[in-house]
Amino acid sequence: MGQPDTAGKGSTDTLPPGQRLQRGWPVTHYGPVPRFKPDRWEFRVFGATADGDKHCWNHDEFAALPYDTMVADLHCVTKFSMLGAEWGGVLARTILELAPPADDVTHVMVWAEYGFSSNLRIADFAEDDRVIFATHKDGELLTAEHGFPVRLVVPHLYAWKGPKWVRGVEYMTADRRGFWEERGYHNIGDPWREQRYSYQEEPGDGPEL
Repeated sequence: MGQPDTAGKGSTDTLPPGQRLQRGWPVTHYGPVPRFKPDRWEFRVFGATADGDKHCWNHDEFAALPYDTMVADLHCVTKFSMLGAEWGGVLARTILELAPPADDVTHVMVWAEYGFSSNLRIADFAEDDRVIFATHKDGELLTAEHGFPVRLVVPHLYAWKGPKWVRGVEYMTADRRGFWEERGYHNIGDPWREQRYSYQEEPGDGPEL
């Protein structure tokens, strides 16, 4: 993995409503921790790509992509917030540049191990230097329990919008709910608006359940 060459900002001392400050980093996830198999691992970008092709990187190729860092908070829907972590990895912006979406793409689905998924508006995914496929936290490789080899970090949304153990991105021309969104979580997930659950959704926030 290359050395960091930029540093983004984004941490705040202010907690979103309903959140509490967390010291340390609790392990929270659904299901077992997957076993990493580097010879079989692949990161894919597919769906409505600009050129109509699928783009793939094996683990060595993904590790060789431009490495960036940014400092940002993580807000879990279970009401804890971790402030001021440094995340290192591949910016979502870099993936968008290497594998551009078609002009009519409105959303992405981020796919992870075991078929887990999370949907995002393309504007949230493409937010400048604020969304990262993290391989490191505070200069150290992620642990398996925290998402090694890759987890998505979307600082301005609740943490479930950034899955652990990411394997790819699907470009979509219409919205479609991901794993937790199909099970009652809010389709957008803005912590500053406390968008925790689907019953809080307003018209236009997401497709019908």
